[in-house]
Amino acid sequence: MLVVETVARIRRAHFVQGKTIKAISRELGIARNTIRKVLRSGETSFAYEREVQPRPKLGQWTEELEKRLAANDLLSRRERLGLIRIFEDLRVAGYEGGYDTVRRYAAARKRKQGTGSSDAFVPLTFAPGEAFQFDWSHEIVVLHGVTMEIKVAQVRLCHSRMLFVRAYPRETQEMVFDAHDKAFAFFRGTCERGIYDNMRTAVDVVFVGRERVFNRRFLQMCSHYLVEPTACTPASGWEKGQVENQVNVVRERFFKPRLHFASFTEMNAWLLERCVSYAKSQPHPERRDSPVWEMFEAERPSLVRYVDPFDGFHAKTASVSKTCLVQFDKNRYSVMAQAVGRPVEVQAYAERIVVRQDGGIIATHDRCFGREQIIYDPWHYVPVLTRKPGAMRNGAPFKDWVLPGALGRVRQKLKAVPDGDRQMVKILSAALTDGLPAVEAACSEALGAGLCSSDVVLNVLSRQHQPEPPPPIAVPDALVLRQQPIADCARYDTLRRLPNGTQ
Repeated sequence: MLVVETVARIRRAHFVQGKTIKAISRELGIARNTIRKVLRSGETSFAYEREVQPRPKLGQWTEELEKRLAANDLLSRRERLGLIRIFEDLRVAGYEGGYDTVRRYAAARKRKQGTGSSDAFVPLTFAPGEAFQFDWSHEIVVLHGVTMEIKVAQVRLCHSRMLFVRAYPRETQEMVFDAHDKAFAFFRGTCERGIYDNMRTAVDVVFVGRERVFNRRFLQMCSHYLVEPTACTPASGWEKGQVENQVNVVRERFFKPRLHFASFTEMNAWLLERCVSYAKSQPHPERRDSPVWEMFEAERPSLVRYVDPFDGFHAKTASVSKTCLVQFDKNRYSVMAQAVGRPVEVQAYAERIVVRQDGGIIATHDRCFGREQIIYDPWHYVPVLTRKPGAMRNGAPFKDWVLPGALGRVRQKLKAVPDGDRQMVKILSAALTDGLPAVEAACSEALGAGLCSSDVVLNVLSRQHQPEPPPPIAVPDALVLRQQPIADCARYDTLRRLPNGTQ
């Protein structure tokens, strides 16, 4: 390869000094064809470009890598593996080369296919505790043996790059509230500013520029955690590029191959462990000598202190049917019988349903995410049984109702009694006033005595009630005795003596 200085000498010797090609060749020791090429091209520099890139380590693995890349291209975008995962699989198979060789091969392959990207962005920097970014991703997992799509809340601290990931069945507002609370509790604090896209659970109206009308409940949550919400420009993902990149990393590192879990609780516990282990092993992009976890520990003192959880629920007014059921989100939940005929407020949390009426709680259920399901609490129907005791046998709320301990054994014995349903209803009604532990203890005492009837159980309960002592009565001054009586029975012996002193 000719250096720039040699090219300059050739050009000056010929065009300035008038030397022939033969003379220049003899003087510089360069082939005449090379000198002709320099003079005819008019170029001032020449660079050697390889037509074939040697890859000694990749050599025999090129065909295998090409097969894996081709098979990966056939997968859907969601299922497609990242290049780092393909490299790791290749290492497991026996490849001893580095990642850069695989990366250069894949890049050349993309350029050849015309699939490269030329997007450019401006790098951003954030102070400790300044901001976090929030986004949702959709992943495919297997829960209870069923393949389903889940929603994953992604939170990222912009300074330390610490991540938090939690899975939900929906992307509703109460899930947003719960994700923020769980993330801030894990971080033990929050940032001054939150960066979001224009998700419908947070933003009601998008105006021109950066002006937004945020949802009222969302603003309440931000006020509770002392966070200033900031919405990105529509279709400008680079404004929260960290969490956008995190979505791809989490999908690649956490959700491939496809996860199999029995419940969301089990999966979220595993995801939290993965977040910690990933942060401890991943170097910080700006401080390569420090892992993300170390930077996160250093950022913690700058976070706004986490005090307590926000009461994050989505409220809806509903009516109670005559069968003591209230409908919410395509499902029906039972409530106390006294709520029939009046409106109630259904408060939906991420994992539970709370029904309120007149300021009091009349029902609490674990949330159901199916459709057309009925969730009963048999205790809600016990007051109705006092009027309809026969419903104990065929009532839908009481089907497969397992009563605890001695109470369940009493129910089994009373099934053989002609009026057993009526007696059992009396015992269950007592549990509403005296409490389930007291009734169960009374049932256990009755069974220990070899007796089993409602009268015996209720009698045991009545004996357990200790009457409260009457309150003391204030005595007026006019009724206070000047001389307090003395309890002395010997004084009565004086009445037996005769006047002459004999008895």
